[in-house]
Amino acid sequence: RLPGGAASSRPGETTGLTLRRAADAAKDQSYVLAVSGRDGLSRALFPLGDAPSKADVRAEAERRGLPVASKPDSYDICFVADGDTRGFLTRSLGVHEGTLVSPDGDVLGTHDGYFGFTVGQRKGLGLTRPAPDGRPRYVIETRPSTNEVVVGPEELLSRKSVDGNNLILLADPLPLNDGDLGWQDVTIQVRAHGRPLPADVAVDVETGTLRAKLHHPLRGLAAGQSVVVYGGDSGDQVLAQATVA
Repeated sequence: RLPGGAASSRPGETTGLTLRRAADAAKDQSYVLAVSGRDGLSRALFPLGDAPSKADVRAEAERRGLPVASKPDSYDICFVADGDTRGFLTRSLGVHEGTLVSPDGDVLGTHDGYFGFTVGQRKGLGLTRPAPDGRPRYVIETRPSTNEVVVGPEELLSRKSVDGNNLILLADPLPLNDGDLGWQDVTIQVRAHGRPLPADVAVDVETGTLRAKLHHPLRGLAAGQSVVVYGGDSGDQVLAQATVA
């Protein structure tokens, strides 16, 4: 049982229960819950999934005399109270010196751990020399196996497709024109509260992989992020989830 206004589940026409976005978009957690799969969904309850807003929930809690009525909301990573994620990771994982490299492999500097960087990051890279062309540099990729952080120009952040593995299906894929299975004219989401991105999605059930062809380029995506597919008649149903390759 999930006490937050996280999502809602309803009987589907052909596939049993379906996972859908919460009525309160600001508190929707369907993106995170997509990894639960059909089995987890069958054993979950979302008592606040249809609540119009957090304010309504607080009002009801106050009416019932519940002390959580005035409890402050938690944001971002709730167990990192000061918001210093890099500091938390450094204290937990230690300092592991690595290199900042160009897309061609040239060493540009050093760092204290790849886990302190985010794809798309521009500030705080610790570079002492500007790029030869004077343009800003961004984190393009992090490589955990070699502890390298790749930095380069902004255009290298652009993606026209998203590949994923460890596929989890929450709805049956449909036949596509090219013989594949998947869904056309749906949306994908790659961040917990990111905007929906129009795409055509193909899945391979045997290999457990997914490929989403975006209608418009996406800026900044890191391996390990979750990609969630939304569709259905109202566009709010979770169809599948995968891990960005």
